[in-house]
Amino acid sequence: MSTIDYYTFPLSPFTYLAQNDLETIAAKHNATVNYKPFNLMHIFAETNTPAVPDRHPNVISYRMQELIRISQRRNATINFKPAHWPTNPLPASYAMIAAQEAGGGDMGGLVFALLRACWAEEKDIAQDAVVNECLQANGFAADLMQHNVDHLAAVYQENTQQALSSGVFGAPTYVVGEEVFWGQDRLDYLDDYLAGL
Repeated sequence: MSTIDYYTFPLSPFTYLAQNDLETIAAKHNATVNYKPFNLMHIFAETNTPAVPDRHPNVISYRMQELIRISQRRNATINFKPAHWPTNPLPASYAMIAAQEAGGGDMGGLVFALLRACWAEEKDIAQDAVVNECLQANGFAADLMQHNVDHLAAVYQENTQQALSSGVFGAPTYVVGEEVFWGQDRLDYLDDYLAGL
């Protein structure tokens, strides 16, 4: 059975636009998804990648064109300038870590609910009430992330270091062994690769 290390960042619109396709592909190939929320800003700093506001205007313009194209192709509701972006990604990230460790719920559903809250529902995923709602809606206890915060922070940092050592430089990124697939538009390549294993 293959394992997909899924490096996810809850403030990434491209991660949101991937929808639940990763879970569909994983189920198709009987693969396990290891959800790894990570500090994308740290990765940007380590890889000399400017944060979105600091990029050249041409890059910013192209990014918006791509978001429009992808959302239209996927028929996905998205607010290109959400009311609560950027915001603190830690509560949502810690909730993902705690939920994966607890088990018993729908992890793919949780990750997508948090992304949808930011990019389609105008909710602030830095707020406990928003995160708790997403947890409960996907079969997890609402207060999961409020326990062992030091442990969750340590796992988050470990995920970030693993991302860097695995060749990750953006989100979403899917890693299988030594193979790295960056971006929602590489999910077809991931599907092909798993089919060949």
